Amino acid sequence: PMADLRRRHLKALLADRSDRPHAARHLLVIIRKMILVALDEEWIETDPSYRLNYRPKLNGWRAWTDDERKKFETRWPIGTTPRLVYTLALWLGNRRSDVAALPVTAIRDDMIALTQIKTKREMKLSISPMLREALDTTDLKCPTILLTDFGEPFSAKSLTGRMADWTKLAGLPKGCTLHGLRKTLGGMLAEGGATTREIMDTLGHTDIKHAELYTKSANQERLARAGLQKVTDLHEERKKRGG
Repeated sequence: PMADLRRRHLKALLADRSDRPHAARHLLVIIRKMILVALDEEWIETDPSYRLNYRPKLNGWRAWTDDERKKFETRWPIGTTPRLVYTLALWLGNRRSDVAALPVTAIRDDMIALTQIKTKREMKLSISPMLREALDTTDLKCPTILLTDFGEPFSAKSLTGRMADWTKLAGLPKGCTLHGLRKTLGGMLAEGGATTREIMDTLGHTDIKHAELYTKSANQERLARAGLQKVTDLHEERKKRGG
């Protein structure tokens, strides 16, 4: 009932969609239309969505650091399930639902062919040497590439829980998530000079704004480093001239 709608309810709804900003924005637009009707009909007297942002200030997923990746790889060597999950998530850069459900038939020579569960987008991704190394030690006789200790496919939710356990055992801090590995690949792509379009087609983004976040960050760091280097060169040149 609109009369019972509170600001905290709206914040919770938007927080559930923090990884899907466009869905959150669309939901807020629809709810505000309902609120306008409720105000006009005098069912409510105030707008609980007033100045509410569709991007809640949450501690979102972050990329893994190089040190965190090294610790995880040391604790979980090639041939273990945690390492296979980690490798698939990192070097395919796709969502946990896609990683969990990835069938063995998706492996086609030097490519992985998959259809994203969320977007229904069909993708073909090259198998990197790092991913190939992990796949070569995996029993690929079952329907899905990933299997639990009971020989059953992982669900997306259970995969999240298991990754939390594995990272804890590896001595990593909270925040090292499967989605964080997706962001890690996005950052590495940008730092390696990949174009926005290349990042979109690797990660499966349908909105260019998402991919631009990676290139913007990488370009800022690259340009700042280049700019400071020029200042350093100028300073050194003046020292040589005795200025």
